[in-house]
Amino acid sequence: MAEANAAMLTIVIPALNEEESIGSTIQRCLDARDRIRRVGHVDDVEIIVVSDGSTDRTAAIAQELAARESAVRVIVFEKNRGYGAAIKEGFAQGSGDLVSFLDADGTCDPNYFGELCAALQSQHAMLALGSRMGKDSEMPGIRRLGNTIYAILLGSLSGRAVSDTASGMRVIRRDALASLYPLPDGLHFTPAMSARALMLEERIAEVSMPYAERIGESKLSVLRDGVRFLLSIRDAVLLYQPSRIFGLVAGLCMVIGGLLSAYPVEFYWSNRALQEWMIYRLLLCGLLFTSAFTLIAAGVLSDHILSLVYRRPQQTFLNSLLDKLLKRSHLLVAAAVTTVAAVALVWPGLVEFFRTGHVTIHWSRPIAAVFLIQFALLAIVYAVLQKIVELWQEQLSYDTRVGRDEYL
Repeated sequence: MAEANAAMLTIVIPALNEEESIGSTIQRCLDARDRIRRVGHVDDVEIIVVSDGSTDRTAAIAQELAARESAVRVIVFEKNRGYGAAIKEGFAQGSGDLVSFLDADGTCDPNYFGELCAALQSQHAMLALGSRMGKDSEMPGIRRLGNTIYAILLGSLSGRAVSDTASGMRVIRRDALASLYPLPDGLHFTPAMSARALMLEERIAEVSMPYAERIGESKLSVLRDGVRFLLSIRDAVLLYQPSRIFGLVAGLCMVIGGLLSAYPVEFYWSNRALQEWMIYRLLLCGLLFTSAFTLIAAGVLSDHILSLVYRRPQQTFLNSLLDKLLKRSHLLVAAAVTTVAAVALVWPGLVEFFRTGHVTIHWSRPIAAVFLIQFALLAIVYAVLQKIVELWQEQLSYDTRVGRDEYL
């Protein structure tokens, strides 16, 4: 990590056809330098403007300012590469220990880079972002609602809260970029960064800041980019903690299955019989319960696979418990028990069939047996897959050890 008393801040301004606001945005950053140095405890500030295929005077205006101010540099993309691509190029060409960005549309106040730098360093965070969700925000209602939904969704998956996952103004430690990359080239760059940081269980500092109405027309499509935001959150969860998604869906299946099966179970307990219409509900319940088991086992297995190639965050109590319950030996025992139970349920029918050629046992027995056999088969499959992962782990450990010894 960079030391607080030896830090330089790189401010990247991605711009696509922002001729109405780019000049004032750059000037506001220049005017804020003294305050950023004082409040943010940084030695110097550089400003890098990236014209992302602009077809208006955005690049020319930025270059005019750069000719007068040595702290300003301009990178020009001849063709549009995307919001995230522009920011990453600015990061790559900047020299700051701390890298940051803000939108060129005049919505964010660059003076708040001081508070962001200070929060980043005092809280020993990976990144600090400016939250636009406060009472002083002029964010349109539909975007505020979308950001709230993303924050709730990501918070429920990561177990940590950030109010503005798509903030377009933030500061990041340069040495943290290796952990955050790769990041997308499009507008979903920011929520993807937030999701990765949260799933890595790294510290995120958040500073409330005002947000003004943008100058010019927004490049954001609520529907198209909203879907991309959701997909970027999904990808981050699948990359770092896939068991959370599997677990949430499995939990939903178990809750619905439990509710649907409650009445048939209570009816059988009272009457020692089932009504014919209940076959449909019980079929659905069997599907939901076997699906829940499949999802839980898939989550545990995916964590094992990721542990081969990625440093895993500390497991939660629930993850550790499921990991122990679904050990290979336990799965094989469960498969044997459920197979025996399935055979016991249909044994009278099998005996009757071989003796008379007919079966008169109640339909509930073969249905239950089928689901028990399915469960046993799934348990065996996951036990075998666990063995495969263990063999991979042994092979990778051996290859790493041998490769290290070759260089000693």
